Amino acid sequence: MTSTVKPDVKPTVEAIVQPGPDTARSREIRLAARPVGEPGPHHFELVDTEVPEPADGQILVRNTWMSVDPYMRGRMDDAPSYIPPFALGSALEGSAIGEVVASRAAAVPVGATVSHFLGWREYAVLDAAAATVVDPRIASPSSYLGPLGTTGLTAYAALTRTAPVQEGDVVFVSAAAGAVGSVAGQLARRLGASRVIGSAGGPLKTRKLLDAFGYDAAVDYRRGDLPGQLAAAAPDGIDVYLDAVGGDHLRAAIGAMRQGGRIAMVGAISGYNATAPAVGPDNLFQAAAREVTLRGMLVSSHFDLFPEWIGRAAGWLADGSLYAEETVVDGIERAPEAFLGMMRGANTGKMLVRLSGPAAPDEAAPDKAAPDEAAAPDEAAAAPAAPGTR
Repeated sequence: MTSTVKPDVKPTVEAIVQPGPDTARSREIRLAARPVGEPGPHHFELVDTEVPEPADGQILVRNTWMSVDPYMRGRMDDAPSYIPPFALGSALEGSAIGEVVASRAAAVPVGATVSHFLGWREYAVLDAAAATVVDPRIASPSSYLGPLGTTGLTAYAALTRTAPVQEGDVVFVSAAAGAVGSVAGQLARRLGASRVIGSAGGPLKTRKLLDAFGYDAAVDYRRGDLPGQLAAAAPDGIDVYLDAVGGDHLRAAIGAMRQGGRIAMVGAISGYNATAPAVGPDNLFQAAAREVTLRGMLVSSHFDLFPEWIGRAAGWLADGSLYAEETVVDGIERAPEAFLGMMRGANTGKMLVRLSGPAAPDEAAPDKAAPDEAAAPDEAAAAPAAPGTR
């Protein structure tokens, strides 16, 4: 299912114009300034640029879809991490899907659909080795940025390797209405969980967890008292927790853990805009006393699982047993808006930017989330389409 945020105005600049035989132009989003705290539109800049000709071994891709993900907020800071920060004045990067329109690499022909890491622009020139050819016949191209991309892989690796679900387990997932969480709830059930509990912000999202994403119980963190709500949903405790939020969610999960419980730490979106060090959980001794495993995870360490995951998930998408949602914003000029909305929880499922093709006439969604949903951090922070998670 796709919900589309309609653009307020139609783009006024053609994605590629040909003023001369050797010149092509495109648009891209650059980092204009580094934010302190929550970013805003003024931290981004839309720039018209010249597209170079591909060299030997390179391809020119017309991007059709691009991803916005919480880990990108960390790259806006000039701080060391598992992936370098964005450069001021340069185009941002991120996962994208597109069509090859020119190729000087025999292995990737014109017309191929590819995924790559030069999003945030309408056209990209890159080494063919840096692109992955995907099959649009088995799933929609946008699916390779969502359930068949690293968001789906994050859920799969977290629940099969990092904090493996065993038959009869009770599983708790935070940011459960986001790109990772909406897959994780359904996957936990397939892996044998006896009960699956999700956390989301507001009644619309918690209802979606129950009606669409396979959860047995939903915790509305906006109502407060997370420990109490989790205890009511899982009176005998939980065995597995997929943590994409950190902070109060991690504290509540540790307090609810059974002996030998397992926690996959894939993100901490609650602290991504913090201007001071986040306060950690004050009940870590409970994890020690209950012999709980807390293990961090970068999705890039599990890329070997991609063929296995796509082989399984594509079939589930095709037969309808895996349900996925997308929230779509149209136009490169609105990519910053999509990113900022995702950070505030304005999406259900995967937040995407469509870079070409008109919106279908029956696709509609409000430009902003409903008031009780707008601050819900439900896009799991571990969903980059590239090197890892933050």
